[in-house]
Amino acid sequence: MPLKLFAQHNIFFSSSPSSSPMADHGFFRLCLAIFTIFFCLKSPCLCQKVTLSLYYETLCPYCADFIVNHLANVFENGLISIIDLRLVPWGNALIRPDRTFVCQHGDSECALNIIHACAINAYPDVEKHFPFIYCAERLALENRLNEWVNCLDMAGLSRALIDCYTNGYGNLMEQRYAEETSELKPPHQFVPWVVMNNQPLQKDYQNFMMYVCKAYGGNQVPEVCSILNSSTEMLRRNFNSSVEKLGDNHLVCYATDRELGSKSP
Repeated sequence: MPLKLFAQHNIFFSSSPSSSPMADHGFFRLCLAIFTIFFCLKSPCLCQKVTLSLYYETLCPYCADFIVNHLANVFENGLISIIDLRLVPWGNALIRPDRTFVCQHGDSECALNIIHACAINAYPDVEKHFPFIYCAERLALENRLNEWVNCLDMAGLSRALIDCYTNGYGNLMEQRYAEETSELKPPHQFVPWVVMNNQPLQKDYQNFMMYVCKAYGGNQVPEVCSILNSSTEMLRRNFNSSVEKLGDNHLVCYATDRELGSKSP
């Protein structure tokens, strides 16, 4: 990142014998502030992105539907340019006292959660790991889960991710995701649980793009935001109600429905 590169260079400012270290430090901070402002004006998307976090579990059909039929659209309509997208594959799973995992949809879900965590860790760029996650979730929707390994080749990811699962490193990452999920405030009640700038969207998660557009404070607004605004106004006129009410009937996997019958090492 340019700001990091700027900080890493050994830049010194000459000073006269009468200047003090405090003055030099103040001048450096002033220059850094000016540089930061200029950088943000030139690249507003980088400085003012909206943070969007998805807490999910891999075999919840409603999580898969959201990822495949809704979230994936941000890569096609350009909205990803203003989003800092985070994926957290843990969901409604639990950790037993013996440190084994219990997943709402059985051992297969525990295993796939770990594989997703390995992909996110090995390829932190969302543009790299999301195609794999999209592929695996699409196969889950199509009841072709046993073909998930083909998604590694499709997304151009290394099969070393399988080693990440077998050697236990993926378990460590899942424990971190478990801790992060448990610290959500308010606590998550179901998945998919979508949080935008630390605010949960609750059952209105499918309208996340509208919320992202409203929260974005930059100047380079993607065209899709204008389209969404027009659609919102039309819906309000036609139905005389807020768009937020559209989310009341969205299906979710509730945390209260999980059982302790399945575990993963």
